[in-house]
Amino acid sequence: MAEGTGHDATGAGTAISLATVARFVDVAVDALAQAREEVDALNVFPVPDGDTGTNMYLTVVAARDAIRVAMAEQEHGADSGAGRGAEPGAGDGSGLEGPMAALARGALLGARGNSGVILSEMLGAVARRIASAEPGESNARVLADGMAQASTASYAAVGEPVEGTMLTVLRAAAQAAGAVAEQPTARSSDVLAAAAAAAREALGHTPEQLEALAAAGVVDAGGRGLSVILDAAETVLTGRRPIPVTAPLGSHAIPVPQLPEAGADLSADGPAYEVMYLLDGPDDGVGVLRKRLGGLGDSVVVVGGEGLWHVHVHTDDVGAAIEAGLELGRPHRIRVIHFAEQLARQVGQAGQTGQAGQAGQSGESAPRALSGRRVVAVAAGPGLAELFQEAGAVVVPGGPGRRPSTGELLEAITGCGAREVVVLPNDEPSVRAALVAASTAEADHGARGLRVAVIPTHAQVQGLAAVAVHEPGRAFDQDVTEMTATARHVRHGAVTVAAKQAMTMAGPCEPGDALGVIAGDFAVVGDDLGAVALIVLDRLLAAGGEMVTLVHGRDGIGLAESAAAWVEESHPHVDVMVYDGGQERYPLLMSVE
Repeated sequence: MAEGTGHDATGAGTAISLATVARFVDVAVDALAQAREEVDALNVFPVPDGDTGTNMYLTVVAARDAIRVAMAEQEHGADSGAGRGAEPGAGDGSGLEGPMAALARGALLGARGNSGVILSEMLGAVARRIASAEPGESNARVLADGMAQASTASYAAVGEPVEGTMLTVLRAAAQAAGAVAEQPTARSSDVLAAAAAAAREALGHTPEQLEALAAAGVVDAGGRGLSVILDAAETVLTGRRPIPVTAPLGSHAIPVPQLPEAGADLSADGPAYEVMYLLDGPDDGVGVLRKRLGGLGDSVVVVGGEGLWHVHVHTDDVGAAIEAGLELGRPHRIRVIHFAEQLARQVGQAGQTGQAGQAGQSGESAPRALSGRRVVAVAAGPGLAELFQEAGAVVVPGGPGRRPSTGELLEAITGCGAREVVVLPNDEPSVRAALVAASTAEADHGARGLRVAVIPTHAQVQGLAAVAVHEPGRAFDQDVTEMTATARHVRHGAVTVAAKQAMTMAGPCEPGDALGVIAGDFAVVGDDLGAVALIVLDRLLAAGGEMVTLVHGRDGIGLAESAAAWVEESHPHVDVMVYDGGQERYPLLMSVE
């Protein structure tokens, strides 16, 4: 992305700037948001399921969310006490390794569809090369190497690479970047400008390489999405405005095809299902897995490393595809899409009622009707998950170190079957992911009447208070208003243990010190968790209150009992509720209402 602060005219800087990487991801998200509908409409290969733009957008959103969280926690650790509630990172906030690893992992975990899984491998390869750059190494060379490695890794990840796709577009971009980087005075902006131009040119030729594109009169959707991303990177480095997403590419216009008619499958001989899952398994077994999946279907993509893989295949045998993963390790977050149902839904959203009627006559089931209201809540521990489930909420696992991606939240919102959904992020960094998921869900399912509201809860106890007043019988807006008001009136705190030496709002702390948190800030430093917990409670109760809620973590039951006894003795008019949350890092969560 950009040279570091110590670069010279050749681009041999100290490092590529973390701030500029983050800006690139932001600009890429915005650009893909603008281009999403166009890219979706171009989607005719490998199956015309019309979701390539959305999948690439959500993958980059997941990467963006992950790097932002890593940067915030890195900065928080340097400036605010580095308690165990924050992820350890490079203390000065400028370290690349942690945020780059977070970006790669976020893209891997949040990848959606064939194009998204391939894109996650591309982003991961570039991020790893940036993180491994040596001091004084040419930034132009680092970027060119990253793109070359991304191209090589992406081709290797695909079971049967096909030319005329995003793989071809990336290879052309990487070759152009490498040629420019060989020049002694090359800068990273020169590299990306050449790469973006080469990608646009290669994209225009994709119909000449792939019969399906030529027949539909379109360029490759995944290649178009990649071109949008490279244009965004060029914009960040050069300041030049990107080519509008709807503009012709040279002499190659981008016509928009009509959606095909819905049938049993999207093509006469094509697989009926898309199967995706994360896999915990050894790296040395992935080659066998790719071969096994290749015998079950097509569009095989397996990306990842270090024991975590994202698996993708189009197949007619869903069970066998999952069993192939079981032979290697533990599949989880399994996602199965029936192409015919997906297409029928898109046709309905486009208002093509005639095609939708044909789908019904063919015997295919219509998308499930949305009804009722559900709450989606992020829970930081098994006990908290049970509490939210008992209140009727759909639970998404979360908490420090395991915050949910936009894709996970989107799946929960769209998978619960409700027409009205209230989302409780229950963690400040997760609010933004929830907002993106909500807007995406409404954009994709608004024609079916879906409404989503995000209540910006920054703590688990705020979420518990909000769900306690949830009333499905009320009007949606009224219910959201009541839940929001209740959450805002909750004063919340917690205790944790300092992981390293740092400066907090309450002064310096050393590793092992007890830290008291009030409204998200480290406000108390002490040498005993129990004493610090009482100080936090006393401050929370200073403005009065009728109820104290205590949620203890895995090792905090004693703290909760002591705190409850103190409240009953010191504030006999205040009710106390104690719950087993099972959360990590925070032995005790507290709230006053």
